[in-house]
Amino acid sequence: MVRVSGLASGMDIDQIVSDLMKAERMPIDKMKKQKQTLEWQRDDYRSMNLLLSDFNNLAFNMTLQSSYSSKTVSSADETKVKAAATSSAGNASYTLSNVTMATAAQSISSESIASKIDPTKSLWSQRNLIETDSSVWTEKTVEQAAITLSADTSTIKLAKGSVSAVNQGTGTLSVTTDGISKAYIIKIGTKAETLSSDEVFINEDTGEMTFGTTLTSGSTIEAFSYQQNVLNFSITTYDSNGKATGDGPDGSTVFEFDGSTSLNNVLTQISNSKAGISAFFDEGTNKVVMTRKDTGNLSSANSVEGANMVFSDGFLTDFLQLKSEVKGTDAKFTLNGLETTRKSNTFTTGGVTYTLQNNFTGDVRVNVSNDTQKVFDTIKDFVTKYNELIEKINGKITEERDRNYQPLTDQEREKLTDKQAEQWDDKAKSGLLKGDTILSSGLNQMRSNWYASVSGVSGAFSQLTDIGISTSANYSDRGKLVIEGDGTKLKEAIEKDPQSVMDLFMKSGSTTSEKGIVRRLRDTITQTVSKVEQRAGRSTWTSEQFLLGRNLKSVNSQITSFESRLTQVEDRYYRQFTAMEKAIQNANAQSAQLSQYFS
Repeated sequence: MVRVSGLASGMDIDQIVSDLMKAERMPIDKMKKQKQTLEWQRDDYRSMNLLLSDFNNLAFNMTLQSSYSSKTVSSADETKVKAAATSSAGNASYTLSNVTMATAAQSISSESIASKIDPTKSLWSQRNLIETDSSVWTEKTVEQAAITLSADTSTIKLAKGSVSAVNQGTGTLSVTTDGISKAYIIKIGTKAETLSSDEVFINEDTGEMTFGTTLTSGSTIEAFSYQQNVLNFSITTYDSNGKATGDGPDGSTVFEFDGSTSLNNVLTQISNSKAGISAFFDEGTNKVVMTRKDTGNLSSANSVEGANMVFSDGFLTDFLQLKSEVKGTDAKFTLNGLETTRKSNTFTTGGVTYTLQNNFTGDVRVNVSNDTQKVFDTIKDFVTKYNELIEKINGKITEERDRNYQPLTDQEREKLTDKQAEQWDDKAKSGLLKGDTILSSGLNQMRSNWYASVSGVSGAFSQLTDIGISTSANYSDRGKLVIEGDGTKLKEAIEKDPQSVMDLFMKSGSTTSEKGIVRRLRDTITQTVSKVEQRAGRSTWTSEQFLLGRNLKSVNSQITSFESRLTQVEDRYYRQFTAMEKAIQNANAQSAQLSQYFS
């Protein structure tokens, strides 16, 4: 609203009203500061919950057996055998001997497939080199939908090459332009000749159509059919259970290639298929090599001694000269005196994974033992993360509140630089969680979780001090944990009785005293997070679902109501000053009229 005032009185009414409203706005400024404080407090609570949740996720990993049962494996000769162990492996020594590695089935062209074939060019363009007793090509009818041109042109390319005939019944193509149909005589070959205006040349290698005249935009080449030559063949391979790996009706992997595909592309697609074969062409010998990606004698379950790769159709067997009789061999070895076989050179037994590197006849010893250092590092890292957690939470609940710094109003913020406003906000945010009972109670309970004995453990360790972890003697650390000395006592405990160490941290139980330290901590953290959420909520919750949200909603409602009242007060001030202006104007008019009588 634009107001023009003070003309009669000469007073700056707007400034007077503004000064009066400053006093009136003091309560609403206080409400807005209260709102900002509540929002900061809510955010501080949520940041504490985020810390607790992150630590809870780490604690979950500490409830897994793998965190305490890491194994280390050593091989006497890694050039012959490499080994790794899972946490389920027992501490033991194994001897491998008389090792013959598994091999993969492989088929190589029995002779050079062609003296001059180019693996990068289309097979159809080199069809004269692909001469076999049986045809490798299959003729396929392609139904081409009508083609409407979007621009003037004389050339259109079909989606497929290797064309042998088009519209065999008529020998012509029909093109409609502006409702008038015209027939074009079809010529097929590999090299275009001079065309008359009623002819169309089709390149049989590429499928490109060239008309003897330019076709205008909007013209339609009516639907037609053409014969295309394709390669069809299948390959059958089997998995370790003797099951065919393909999607075909008989379990084979079926392939179909446009004649414009090159030999290299054919072999690449075979290599990328479910057949599980690596295929390539060697230009030095003009031979194709196909090798199973998996080792071992992988034949059909119905024919254990059968071929590992079965090739069908003339392209594979006649032109590429690949044979189906090839087989892979299983790995053979003796493990601790037991002669056995495997399909792969990598196998797992007793929780130990072996990888055979070479054939050998002697002995190679593999030792499995507890990985004390890794378990120690895992526990040490967990203790470090716990110390970081309580340091941050203690920092919040002991931070002093500086009440000389209150949240800034918009008017106050405008008078400060960005840096000054940022520093002011940091001061105003301090101490908002000082002495918080939820967080302090949670910390106290976590300390108790660490030091209370775990009942029902099977080994020698029932409390934290038994394995060399204790509380810092420095009071200012506020309950931080310390691994005694250089960790020797903890390492000895892990080495001596890893099961007891694991029970101390992750034992399950129906009561708190029966639960391991980590499970107690997770229970405490879950309860603390839930209590904090009841006060500060989550980002996805509505205001009615948590205490601070309800408080914020109430303050917002008060601010809205008070702003409405301020508008009314400001209007009242302006009405009063307007009445004063009118009275002055009337007095001035009367004075002017009286002065005329005396002039």
